Amino acid sequence: MCRVVDLRQAVLAKNDASALELREHLAARGTVEVNLLSSPGSGKTALLERLLSRAVAAGIAVAAITADLATENDARRLARAGAPVKQVLTDGLCHLEAGMLRGHLDGWLPRDTRVLFVENVGNLVCPASYDIGESLRIVLGSVTEGEDKPLKYPTAFGLVHLVVITKTDIAEAVEFDGAAFHRHVRQVNPGVPVLETSARTGAGVDELLAFVLAHADGAPVHRPVLARQHERHLRHRHADEDAHGPHEDRHGDQGHDLDLDLDLDQGLDQGHDHGDDQGRVHGHGHSHGHSDDQGPGRPAPSAARGTAEAP
Repeated sequence: MCRVVDLRQAVLAKNDASALELREHLAARGTVEVNLLSSPGSGKTALLERLLSRAVAAGIAVAAITADLATENDARRLARAGAPVKQVLTDGLCHLEAGMLRGHLDGWLPRDTRVLFVENVGNLVCPASYDIGESLRIVLGSVTEGEDKPLKYPTAFGLVHLVVITKTDIAEAVEFDGAAFHRHVRQVNPGVPVLETSARTGAGVDELLAFVLAHADGAPVHRPVLARQHERHLRHRHADEDAHGPHEDRHGDQGHDLDLDLDLDQGLDQGHDHGDDQGRVHGHGHSHGHSDDQGPGRPAPSAARGTAEAP
Protein backbone atom coordinates (compact mmCIF):
# COMPACT_ATOMS: atom_id res chain seq x y z
CA MET A 1 0.00 0.00 0.00
CA CYS A 2 1.41 3.36 -1.03
CA ARG A 3 1.27 6.22 1.49
CA VAL A 4 1.61 9.83 0.38
CA VAL A 5 3.49 12.08 2.80
CA ASP A 6 3.40 15.86 2.49
CA LEU A 7 7.02 16.69 3.28
CA ARG A 8 6.42 20.45 3.24
CA GLN A 9 3.84 20.17 5.98
CA ALA A 10 6.20 17.99 8.03
CA VAL A 11 8.95 20.56 7.65
CA LEU A 12 6.59 23.41 8.53
CA ALA A 13 5.33 21.52 11.57
CA LYS A 14 8.90 21.23 12.83
CA ASN A 15 9.37 24.98 12.53
CA ASP A 16 5.98 25.56 14.19
CA ALA A 17 7.17 23.72 17.26
CA SER A 18 10.45 25.65 17.36
CA ALA A 19 8.63 28.97 16.90
CA LEU A 20 6.18 28.25 19.69
CA GLU A 21 9.01 27.27 22.03
CA LEU A 22 10.95 30.45 21.20
CA ARG A 23 7.88 32.66 21.61
CA GLU A 24 7.18 31.20 25.05
CA HIS A 25 10.84 31.53 26.03
CA LEU A 26 10.95 35.21 25.07
CA ALA A 27 7.61 35.95 26.73
CA ALA A 28 8.84 34.40 29.97
CA ARG A 29 11.83 36.75 30.02
CA GLY A 30 9.74 39.78 29.06
CA THR A 31 11.13 40.24 25.54
CA VAL A 32 9.00 41.05 22.49
CA GLU A 33 10.33 39.86 19.13
CA VAL A 34 9.53 42.00 16.08
CA ASN A 35 9.95 40.40 12.65
CA LEU A 36 10.72 42.97 9.93
CA LEU A 37 10.04 41.92 6.34
CA SER A 38 10.75 43.80 3.11
CA SER A 39 12.25 43.65 -0.36
CA PRO A 40 15.95 44.41 -0.80
CA GLY A 41 16.54 48.15 -0.99
CA SER A 42 13.36 49.18 0.84
CA GLY A 43 15.31 51.16 3.41
CA LYS A 44 14.72 48.65 6.19
CA THR A 45 18.22 48.88 7.66
CA ALA A 46 18.25 52.69 7.59
CA LEU A 47 14.90 52.87 9.34
CA LEU A 48 15.93 50.25 11.90
CA GLU A 49 19.11 52.19 12.68
CA ARG A 50 16.99 55.29 13.37
CA LEU A 51 14.62 53.22 15.49
CA LEU A 52 17.43 51.71 17.57
CA SER A 53 19.07 55.11 18.07
CA ARG A 54 15.82 56.61 19.31
CA ALA A 55 15.26 53.71 21.71
CA VAL A 56 18.81 53.83 23.08
CA ALA A 57 18.56 57.59 23.61
CA ALA A 58 15.35 57.04 25.57
CA GLY A 59 16.92 54.35 27.76
CA ILE A 60 14.87 51.49 26.29
CA ALA A 61 16.65 48.13 26.24
CA VAL A 62 16.56 46.96 22.62
CA ALA A 63 18.65 44.61 20.51
CA ALA A 64 18.74 43.60 16.87
CA ILE A 65 19.58 40.61 14.73
CA THR A 66 20.05 41.16 11.02
CA ALA A 67 20.09 38.35 8.48
CA ASP A 68 21.81 38.27 5.09
CA LEU A 69 23.13 35.68 2.71
CA ALA A 70 26.59 37.26 2.97
CA THR A 71 28.55 40.23 4.41
CA GLU A 72 28.30 41.92 7.79
CA ASN A 73 27.51 45.34 6.33
CA ASP A 74 24.08 45.74 7.92
CA ALA A 75 25.29 44.73 11.39
CA ARG A 76 28.05 47.34 11.20
CA ARG A 77 25.54 50.01 10.29
CA LEU A 78 23.07 49.04 13.01
CA ALA A 79 25.80 48.84 15.67
CA ARG A 80 26.32 52.60 15.28
CA ALA A 81 23.03 53.07 17.16
CA GLY A 82 24.65 51.73 20.34
CA ALA A 83 22.36 48.72 20.79
CA PRO A 84 23.53 45.09 20.91
CA VAL A 85 23.55 43.82 17.31
CA LYS A 86 24.32 40.44 15.81
CA GLN A 87 24.72 39.42 12.17
CA VAL A 88 23.35 36.08 11.02
CA LEU A 89 24.71 34.71 7.74
CA THR A 90 22.21 32.29 6.23
CA ASP A 91 24.70 30.63 3.87
CA GLY A 92 22.41 31.00 0.88
CA LEU A 93 19.09 30.44 2.63
CA CYS A 94 16.53 33.08 1.61
CA HIS A 95 14.86 33.35 5.02
CA LEU A 96 15.31 32.88 8.74
CA GLU A 97 13.84 29.92 10.61
CA ALA A 98 12.84 29.65 14.25
CA GLY A 99 15.40 27.03 15.27
CA MET A 100 18.19 28.94 13.56
CA LEU A 101 17.24 32.16 15.31
CA ARG A 102 17.00 30.50 18.73
CA GLY A 103 20.50 29.14 18.32
CA HIS A 104 21.90 32.62 17.79
CA LEU A 105 20.02 34.15 20.71
CA ASP A 106 21.17 31.68 23.36
CA GLY A 107 23.99 33.17 25.38
CA TRP A 108 23.95 36.44 23.43
CA LEU A 109 20.69 38.32 23.99
CA PRO A 110 21.01 40.62 27.05
CA ARG A 111 18.70 39.56 29.85
CA ASP A 112 16.95 42.91 30.18
CA THR A 113 16.10 43.25 26.47
CA ARG A 114 12.59 44.63 26.11
CA VAL A 115 12.36 44.51 22.31
CA LEU A 116 14.30 42.31 19.90
CA PHE A 117 14.14 43.53 16.30
CA VAL A 118 14.83 40.86 13.69
CA GLU A 119 15.70 42.19 10.25
CA ASN A 120 14.81 39.24 8.05
CA VAL A 121 16.49 38.49 4.74
CA GLY A 122 15.45 41.00 2.05
CA ASN A 123 12.77 38.97 0.30
CA LEU A 124 8.96 39.13 0.27
CA VAL A 125 8.43 35.49 -0.69
CA CYS A 126 10.18 32.92 1.53
CA PRO A 127 10.27 34.84 4.85
CA ALA A 128 6.52 35.48 4.68
CA SER A 129 5.74 31.79 5.22
CA TYR A 130 8.01 31.21 8.19
CA ASP A 131 7.07 31.91 11.80
CA ILE A 132 10.28 32.77 13.67
CA GLY A 133 8.72 33.10 17.11
CA GLU A 134 7.72 36.74 16.74
CA SER A 135 4.73 38.29 18.43
CA LEU A 136 4.72 41.28 16.07
CA ARG A 137 5.23 41.15 12.31
CA ILE A 138 5.80 44.28 10.24
CA VAL A 139 6.23 44.59 6.48
CA LEU A 140 7.94 47.58 4.87
CA GLY A 141 7.35 48.84 1.35
CA SER A 142 9.14 51.84 -0.13
CA VAL A 143 7.62 54.49 -2.37
CA THR A 144 10.11 53.47 -5.08
CA GLU A 145 8.75 49.93 -5.33
CA GLY A 146 5.36 50.68 -6.81
CA GLU A 147 1.81 50.86 -5.49
CA ASP A 148 0.95 47.28 -6.46
CA LYS A 149 3.45 45.55 -4.14
CA PRO A 150 0.68 44.39 -1.74
CA LEU A 151 -1.18 42.73 -4.62
CA LYS A 152 1.97 41.08 -5.97
CA TYR A 153 2.93 39.73 -2.53
CA PRO A 154 -0.38 39.09 -0.75
CA THR A 155 1.08 36.66 1.79
CA ALA A 156 3.77 39.09 2.92
CA PHE A 157 1.29 41.93 3.30
CA GLY A 158 -1.61 39.76 4.42
CA LEU A 159 0.11 38.20 7.43
CA VAL A 160 1.28 41.34 9.23
CA HIS A 161 0.15 43.49 12.14
CA LEU A 162 1.49 46.71 10.61
CA VAL A 163 2.43 48.02 7.16
CA VAL A 164 5.17 50.67 7.00
CA ILE A 165 5.73 52.88 3.96
CA THR A 166 9.37 54.00 3.73
CA LYS A 167 11.22 56.80 1.90
CA THR A 168 8.19 59.09 1.91
CA ASP A 169 10.48 62.12 1.60
CA ILE A 170 10.87 61.24 -2.10
CA ALA A 171 7.28 60.14 -2.71
CA GLU A 172 6.47 63.16 -4.87
CA ALA A 173 9.65 62.83 -6.91
CA VAL A 174 8.86 59.21 -7.84
CA GLU A 175 5.14 59.96 -8.32
CA PHE A 176 4.07 57.48 -5.66
CA ASP A 177 0.29 56.99 -5.59
CA GLY A 178 -0.42 56.72 -1.86
CA ALA A 179 -4.16 56.27 -2.33
CA ALA A 180 -3.62 53.26 -4.58
CA PHE A 181 -1.12 51.71 -2.17
CA HIS A 182 -3.53 52.06 0.77
CA ARG A 183 -6.33 50.59 -1.31
CA HIS A 184 -4.22 47.59 -2.30
CA VAL A 185 -3.16 46.99 1.30
CA ARG A 186 -6.82 46.90 2.34
CA GLN A 187 -7.56 44.34 -0.35
CA VAL A 188 -5.14 41.80 1.12
CA ASN A 189 -5.31 42.75 4.82
CA PRO A 190 -8.47 44.72 5.73
CA GLY A 191 -8.07 46.87 8.82
CA VAL A 192 -4.29 46.67 9.13
CA PRO A 193 -2.68 49.94 10.32
CA VAL A 194 -0.42 51.77 7.85
CA LEU A 195 2.37 54.11 8.93
CA GLU A 196 4.34 56.45 6.67
CA THR A 197 8.02 56.97 7.51
CA SER A 198 11.26 58.47 6.31
CA ALA A 199 14.62 57.39 7.71
CA ARG A 200 16.17 60.51 6.18
CA THR A 201 13.91 63.02 7.94
CA GLY A 202 12.94 60.90 10.92
CA ALA A 203 9.24 61.15 10.09
CA GLY A 204 7.20 58.34 11.61
CA VAL A 205 10.11 56.86 13.60
CA ASP A 206 8.71 57.85 17.00
CA GLU A 207 5.25 56.59 16.01
CA LEU A 208 6.72 53.26 14.92
CA LEU A 209 8.60 52.87 18.19
CA ALA A 210 5.44 53.80 20.08
CA PHE A 211 3.47 51.12 18.23
CA VAL A 212 6.05 48.46 19.13
CA LEU A 213 6.28 49.52 22.78
CA ALA A 214 2.50 49.66 23.11
CA HIS A 215 2.36 46.05 21.97
CA ALA A 216 5.17 45.16 24.39
CA ASP A 217 3.04 46.69 27.14
CA GLY A 218 0.10 44.48 26.24
CA ALA A 219 -1.91 46.60 23.80
CA PRO A 220 -3.78 44.33 21.36
CA VAL A 221 -2.81 44.50 17.71
CA HIS A 222 -4.70 43.98 14.48
CA ARG A 223 -5.11 40.32 13.69
CA PRO A 224 -4.51 39.70 9.98
CA VAL A 225 -7.38 38.20 8.03
CA LEU A 226 -5.07 36.05 5.93
CA ALA A 227 -3.49 34.66 9.09
CA ARG A 228 -6.89 33.41 10.20
CA GLN A 229 -7.35 31.73 6.82
CA HIS A 230 -3.98 30.02 7.24
CA GLU A 231 -4.98 28.86 10.69
CA ARG A 232 -8.12 27.20 9.38
CA HIS A 233 -6.35 25.44 6.54
CA LEU A 234 -3.04 24.70 8.26
CA ARG A 235 -4.17 23.70 11.74
CA HIS A 236 -3.43 27.03 13.43
CA ARG A 237 -6.62 27.36 15.41
CA HIS A 238 -6.67 29.58 18.48
CA ALA A 239 -8.73 29.10 21.58
CA ASP A 240 -10.74 32.27 21.03
CA GLU A 241 -11.85 31.16 17.57
CA ASP A 242 -12.71 27.71 18.81
CA ALA A 243 -14.92 29.22 21.50
CA HIS A 244 -16.39 32.20 19.67
CA GLY A 245 -15.86 31.70 15.94
CA PRO A 246 -13.65 33.78 13.62
CA HIS A 247 -13.03 37.40 14.54
CA GLU A 248 -14.87 39.75 12.19
CA ASP A 249 -13.20 42.95 11.04
CA ARG A 250 -15.62 45.64 12.14
CA HIS A 251 -14.09 48.28 9.92
CA GLY A 252 -14.75 46.81 6.51
CA ASP A 253 -12.73 48.53 3.83
CA GLN A 254 -11.60 51.54 5.90
CA GLY A 255 -8.03 52.75 5.58
CA HIS A 256 -5.99 52.86 8.78
CA ASP A 257 -3.05 54.88 9.99
CA LEU A 258 -1.49 55.45 13.37
CA ASP A 259 -1.93 58.28 15.82
CA LEU A 260 0.43 57.38 18.62
CA ASP A 261 1.69 60.46 20.43
CA LEU A 262 5.05 59.47 21.80
CA ASP A 263 6.53 60.52 25.11
CA LEU A 264 9.05 57.79 25.82
CA ASP A 265 9.74 59.10 29.30
CA GLN A 266 6.12 59.45 30.34
CA GLY A 267 4.48 56.53 28.50
CA LEU A 268 2.38 56.06 25.41
CA ASP A 269 -0.95 57.03 24.00
CA GLN A 270 -2.07 53.61 22.82
CA GLY A 271 -4.91 54.86 20.66
CA HIS A 272 -4.91 54.33 16.93
CA ASP A 273 -7.06 55.67 14.24
CA HIS A 274 -8.89 55.58 10.99
CA GLY A 275 -7.09 57.29 8.12
CA ASP A 276 -8.12 58.05 4.60
CA ASP A 277 -6.33 56.94 1.47
CA GLN A 278 -3.93 59.87 1.67
CA GLY A 279 -2.66 58.87 5.11
CA ARG A 280 -4.50 61.67 6.92
CA VAL A 281 -5.02 60.82 10.56
CA HIS A 282 -8.31 60.91 12.41
CA GLY A 283 -7.37 59.60 15.82
CA HIS A 284 -9.47 57.98 18.47
CA GLY A 285 -8.39 55.55 21.14
CA HIS A 286 -9.46 51.99 20.49
CA SER A 287 -7.89 48.76 19.37
CA HIS A 288 -8.89 45.99 17.08
CA GLY A 289 -8.36 42.34 16.84
CA HIS A 290 -6.72 40.01 19.23
CA SER A 291 -3.03 39.59 19.84
CA ASP A 292 -1.88 36.55 17.93
CA ASP A 293 -0.01 34.42 20.44
CA GLN A 294 0.95 31.95 17.77
CA GLY A 295 2.45 34.60 15.53
CA PRO A 296 1.08 35.79 12.22
CA GLY A 297 3.13 33.77 9.81
CA ARG A 298 3.21 30.26 8.55
CA PRO A 299 6.09 28.28 10.06
CA ALA A 300 8.83 25.93 8.77
CA PRO A 301 12.19 24.14 9.34
CA SER A 302 15.24 24.82 11.45
CA ALA A 303 18.89 24.77 10.55
CA ALA A 304 21.91 26.31 12.20
CA ARG A 305 23.92 28.64 10.01
CA GLY A 306 26.96 30.84 10.38
CA THR A 307 27.01 34.00 12.42
CA ALA A 308 29.22 36.99 12.88
CA GLU A 309 28.79 39.51 15.65
CA ALA A 310 28.99 43.17 14.79
CA PRO A 311 32.14 44.87 16.04
